[in-house]
Amino acid sequence: MPEPLLTVRGLDAFYGDIQALFGVSIEVGRGEAVAVIGANGAGKSALLKSIAGLLRAQPDAITFDGAPIGGLPAYAVAARGIAFVPEGRGLFPSLSVEENLLIGGQLKRPGPWTLARIYELFPVLAERRKLPSTALSGGQQQMAVLSRALMANPKLLLCDEISLGLAPIVVRDIYARLPAILREGASIVLVEQDVVQAQKAAARVYCLQEGRVALTGAAKDLTREQIAAAYFGV
Repeated sequence: MPEPLLTVRGLDAFYGDIQALFGVSIEVGRGEAVAVIGANGAGKSALLKSIAGLLRAQPDAITFDGAPIGGLPAYAVAARGIAFVPEGRGLFPSLSVEENLLIGGQLKRPGPWTLARIYELFPVLAERRKLPSTALSGGQQQMAVLSRALMANPKLLLCDEISLGLAPIVVRDIYARLPAILREGASIVLVEQDVVQAQKAAARVYCLQEGRVALTGAAKDLTREQIAAAYFGV
């Protein structure tokens, strides 16, 4: 079996004195989409922030592309090829849409994603590229944040609740672009509360419950009953 791109083993994570993750282990293969589901407070965002270097992790708990990255600062993790799409979008309101996208390319990592390719993926961003980011709708802002991360040409894309607060038709539109991202060689970790969407988009699913992995398996094989039991801890 080929070595996974990302391996998390026995990860504990804390917000101050409060423990958010208890011995969490996951793997992400090269070119694979993996979903992490669970209720609010299950530890999904803590997992992504730990991988991205935004929460302190044990040095040997996270291995990326064959090297340990646990405990590295966020800028060093990004330089190795991990891009984080945070919950809440976080575009710079004083900058245009295009200027926001160009910020994502500051690392100048080689790869397929350029402004031209981004505008092919999301034509609406090309139409609005000179407008301030505040002129975008919620769905368009999410497209812009995802595109800003792609401009870093990551090997691994961490997406935290990209469907949150969006209309179903917009969510479908964004998720329809994920196969194109995977075809370019990136792997994706999707944190989602929308279980149906997660199962459609990912090859494998991890369900967190109170900071622990309660269920894992191939997305196509997991039943609603299994997911509900792990999701709610019943």
